[in-house]
Amino acid sequence: MLMLVRKKHVLSGFRDALMKHASLVVQLVAQDQRVCIHFISMLFGLLCNVEDGSITDLCIEVLIQLTTQLKLEQTIHCLLDECHKELCSMPSMRGSLATLTLLGKLVDAVPALADKLVMKHGLLKQLLKYDLFVSMIMNKSALVENTESVEGPPGETALPLVLKKLLLSRDETLQVASAQCITAVLVHSPAKHALAFIHADIPEFLFEHLSSSSEVLIWSCYNCLILLAEEPLFFSKCHTVYGIESVVRSLQGSLRMNNTELHKQGLLLFAEILTRQPEEIKLFTSSAMCRDAGYALREAVSSPVLEVAAEALKAISAFLRKDHQSALPVLYKELKALVKAMLSRCADLSQTPLNWRPLGHASNRNSERAILRRGKFLLSTLEGFRNACRLAMEFQREPSAQENPFTAPSAEKEDTLEAFSEFLLSACDSLCIPMVMRYSEQATHPAVMEVFLSVLHSLFVIVPHMKEKFSKKLAASSFIRLALELKARFCSGLSHSALNQVCSSFLYYMCINLLSAPEKTGPPSQEELSAVSELLQHGLPQISSRGPESLALLSDRQYVEEAARQRQYCILLLFYLAYIHEDRFVSKTKLFVAVQSFLLSLQDQGEHPPLVVFRASIYLLAICQDKDGALDEAVVGAIRKFLEDTPDLHRVYTHHPLLLRLFLLYPELMRRFGHRVLELWFSWEESSCEELDGVPSAGQPTLPASVAALFHMLRSSPSILLILLDLICSSPMDIARKVLIVLKTFLRRNEDVQVGGLIRGHFLMILQHLLVEHGSSPSGASGNLPLLLSLLSLVQLRNESEQELDSMAMKLLHQVSKLCGTCSPADSDILQPSFNFLYCSLHQTTLGSQRRAAAVLLSSTALIELLEKMLALTWAEEGSPRTGLLCSAWLLTASFSAQQHQGSLQVHQTLSVELDQVLKALSIPKKKAALLSAAILRFLRTALQQNFSSALVALLPSGAQSLPAPEDTVLSPLGTSQVLSLVIGLQNLLVQKDPLLSHACVGCLEALLDYLHARSPDFALHVACQPWNRFLMFTLLEAGENSFLKPEILRLMTLFVRFRSSSILSQEVGHVLQGAASTDLSTFPASTLQALHGFFLQVQSMGLLTDHSMAQTLQASLESLSLRASLAQPPLQDMLCLGGVSVSLSHIRD
Repeated sequence: MLMLVRKKHVLSGFRDALMKHASLVVQLVAQDQRVCIHFISMLFGLLCNVEDGSITDLCIEVLIQLTTQLKLEQTIHCLLDECHKELCSMPSMRGSLATLTLLGKLVDAVPALADKLVMKHGLLKQLLKYDLFVSMIMNKSALVENTESVEGPPGETALPLVLKKLLLSRDETLQVASAQCITAVLVHSPAKHALAFIHADIPEFLFEHLSSSSEVLIWSCYNCLILLAEEPLFFSKCHTVYGIESVVRSLQGSLRMNNTELHKQGLLLFAEILTRQPEEIKLFTSSAMCRDAGYALREAVSSPVLEVAAEALKAISAFLRKDHQSALPVLYKELKALVKAMLSRCADLSQTPLNWRPLGHASNRNSERAILRRGKFLLSTLEGFRNACRLAMEFQREPSAQENPFTAPSAEKEDTLEAFSEFLLSACDSLCIPMVMRYSEQATHPAVMEVFLSVLHSLFVIVPHMKEKFSKKLAASSFIRLALELKARFCSGLSHSALNQVCSSFLYYMCINLLSAPEKTGPPSQEELSAVSELLQHGLPQISSRGPESLALLSDRQYVEEAARQRQYCILLLFYLAYIHEDRFVSKTKLFVAVQSFLLSLQDQGEHPPLVVFRASIYLLAICQDKDGALDEAVVGAIRKFLEDTPDLHRVYTHHPLLLRLFLLYPELMRRFGHRVLELWFSWEESSCEELDGVPSAGQPTLPASVAALFHMLRSSPSILLILLDLICSSPMDIARKVLIVLKTFLRRNEDVQVGGLIRGHFLMILQHLLVEHGSSPSGASGNLPLLLSLLSLVQLRNESEQELDSMAMKLLHQVSKLCGTCSPADSDILQPSFNFLYCSLHQTTLGSQRRAAAVLLSSTALIELLEKMLALTWAEEGSPRTGLLCSAWLLTASFSAQQHQGSLQVHQTLSVELDQVLKALSIPKKKAALLSAAILRFLRTALQQNFSSALVALLPSGAQSLPAPEDTVLSPLGTSQVLSLVIGLQNLLVQKDPLLSHACVGCLEALLDYLHARSPDFALHVACQPWNRFLMFTLLEAGENSFLKPEILRLMTLFVRFRSSSILSQEVGHVLQGAASTDLSTFPASTLQALHGFFLQVQSMGLLTDHSMAQTLQASLESLSLRASLAQPPLQDMLCLGGVSVSLSHIRD
């Protein structure tokens, strides 16, 4: 205190001396400039350090007088420097009050100092740091502006106007200083001070300065405009509309500069403008400007600097607003490029590897921070993508935005809302989903998942024609599990209510989409869908349990309240949809038990679940049931009761082999519902049956999984076959056809399963029923009758040969023949399988059974009349039945004739055939009708063997006949010319080298020569020795190596040997002997060995060998062949189905 008194006394004395003796004091002080400056510094230091107001005032007075009296530049600069240092070090204006008072009085004393303070010492900028000063000066400026029109104080100007003048100056330094001062004012309170600058139109000049090449000036303008953007008037006065083009161009230019902070600040300004711009004031007035803005953002988001790209994401998110994109035409192509750039940048970041180290390692902490940065970046990206989806949804309500009227037709598809919407779906599928899933492996952020699921939800709306397909893909990718896990982890209680709402909404729409267009079941009715919709809307938000807790809720057998029951329904539907799309995130065994408990609980409380829920229940039971496990009887009873109350089984049916197994495994369910379930199963089987239908009879490809499962059930329970037979009879044609295909394949592949008697007995009942109820026209009774007959013929075809026909078989023969008698030749669908069955029955049994069967069939006069009509249609030009049916008719007629002749069976109706037409058909055969020719040849061979004396078949001449020549009388009913013509026809048919046809030709030729030899041996030898026969042999023997060892050629050669046609076989006999001796005969079938044995016997009996060694070789061959022929097994399969026609090889050949 004593020290302050002394200092005050000294200062007071110095002031008095300075006032009284100013010149002397000034002269004394100015002698040494260093002393002068030191003295001033000491006085200023005292001013700043004392709190006594009287001393402060005394110091200020001394400093002012001394400065004004000295008039030295260095002194003034020294004092100003000290003031500047003091102001810069003071945190508040109150602490620097003495310094500010000094400066104020100094400016009053020396007015010229004002410019120096602002220009060189930045006093204004420094003062603007103080809130009190800013308030005072802005209030002062407001008063000045208000009184300008009346009586303003002379020389006073408002601060905004002063700074505006500095902005308008051409000095870049002043422009920067002005912008920085504006920023300094606005920082304190944009809401309080921005209006003054906006009214002064300063934003307009700030926007103009954005075109500057100075990074500092641009930076300053960016800062200033960012603060001004917080004031609504900034937008309502359309400053942004005026300046947006400048902002975009400045942004494009700044991105070319190597100044990251400038990039970030420019993007921040752009984002603020885009975000705060009122919707009613359109920001972009042309598509071109919008395109430029999108290009700048695209370039910014592709920046390698993460902070710049992050700011760009915020700007993009704000840019994707309907009012910003409403300038027509909407640039969908540019929007697609912008969204793609945004997603690609995020994808690049998400794929950058992280270096994980042990816990606590510094590098590990860096990785955690990197994951956090990635999460924020991903969140911003998803928000931008969500805005793009919202934009697409909003444009769906704008007809003018659907398609751009100004685009060329070639670009129409690319520049439409539909194309943009489909792009968003594709981008989400290929980029968004992988990015989020990859990030969720490292961390799970509720905000990220909330935005992500809302994006998925919006895609259901913007691409409605793809919502079902998209939902199925999401379900198959475990998104039901994902949403439930998020709810269980974050949404218990009232936490993260927004995430819970988004998860529930997402699950709701996905479930509705999946249920509306199911893959393996019929769509629910509108009433069912409405009920399920209400159920899900109320129940899903209440579910926040994990898998075990949900299973426990399902298993609850106590009395279940309505709210809990609703949750059970929702959980069951979620499990069902997840399982049906192969997302099995709960244990099958536990779920199996839980669903059984659920059904029993419903039964106990007398409730009936919604059909969709019940469908889910039985599907889950079927899928979760182990091979060795079984349902409780009580559960089976509950299922049966619920099913009996169901209007139609298709409303609860889900197509799956295991569900079929569930119904067929339990007799109680199979008896009651097996027929309908199998019908539904076949109605859903499309591709599998088509695959089987395209497989040749001899093929054994891998079965489709669903069909293989059905075959396993058929093997374990053959009684299911009876249900399938009923299906063929009673189901619609398309289903019956599928059943037939499956049954045919099963019978071919499972020859060890003896089901013939079962099928024949059931079929006999069906056929008897049809014939009794529909009398003379059973063909119109059931459109599926041809399919049943086709199956019957197949069953007969697979029977073993040489089996006695039992009474059931005889009844079937009678009924089928009776059915055929009611048909016309046009009913080929019925007649072809029927003829096949009759033919197989005749040839696949013992001789005794053959005669009994033939007697039954010959008793059907209607059948014989039908055969007569059909044989006559063979040479009809129009109205001819299918070739296969004609083949069967000729083969049946030949078989009937042979059996009648051999057994002298009673004939109730004769059958007439025109012999000339038969011979003509063989002389001039139809194209591509080898099987028909073979069948006719078999008929003719039978007639020749019977010497045309059959009691059943009457061979009639065609039209008026002239008197036969004397040489023809002995050959009657054949003529010489007919015989020669027939031989030529047979030779032509042999040259076709069809194995079956060749056998038929050789057999017919054998019968013909025998017939001729019995009546005219010379003519028979003449026919056998025709030169053309040798040419025929050459042609046949040139067919390939060892062609002479074909049974039909050996038989032909044997025939020629028997009729001593040495001119035809002059060298071939020795050739055959040598070839047989050098060939491994063990590899040849029995038919070849038998034919070769017959040939050797004939050669030996005719004595054609004079060479002793050749005779010995022949004798050895005979002995070998005799042994092999006796041991040779008959062919594995004599009865074949060729082109839909059943043909017995032995019947044609022997």
